[in-house]
Amino acid sequence: MTGNEEIIIDSAMSFSESIEGTNAPLEIVDSLALVDLLYYSFDGLRHQGQIIVNNDLEDDVYEIFALIEKLQFPVGKVIPIVTYQWDDQSSMASNNSSAFNFRVIEGTTKLSLHSFGRAVDINPMQNPVIYPNGFIAPEGAKYSPSNAGTFSVKNPVVQEFINRGWHWGGNFEQPKDYHHFEKP
Repeated sequence: MTGNEEIIIDSAMSFSESIEGTNAPLEIVDSLALVDLLYYSFDGLRHQGQIIVNNDLEDDVYEIFALIEKLQFPVGKVIPIVTYQWDDQSSMASNNSSAFNFRVIEGTTKLSLHSFGRAVDINPMQNPVIYPNGFIAPEGAKYSPSNAGTFSVKNPVVQEFINRGWHWGGNFEQPKDYHHFEKP
């Protein structure tokens, strides 16, 4: 990597732009931070994106993405989900990595940890959710741990999240949620 390497800007929003239209209560919005991140995408080039996380997790996420960049672990893109009108399915189908999204857990009425900026999803097309009935989300995603951008239990990024007290969805009983990391 050279010092004058061009960086492709995937996202450069202000905080107010990044939360526009959310129906999250003010006390949740006030607990969030917009973090600028650098990473290599699947094009092999360096990109800048942004993610919204809980203030308490800002350092963890920044430092884990610094590891992702150092390893050149490819990340599709990291753009606040407001770009997708707060639609998780659209964001996942676009292979977008994101965190804050005020929403319930799919198929329930319980708020997701994403609602509090305490969950991060990375590369959903490489790391889908696989339900017990075999349904895979997002549509068209395939889980193949040997492919670039895919997590497995021994992946250093997964290990770094776990070492910092996060839970990885690939270790969940059901469904297997390979793109999901959370810190309650």
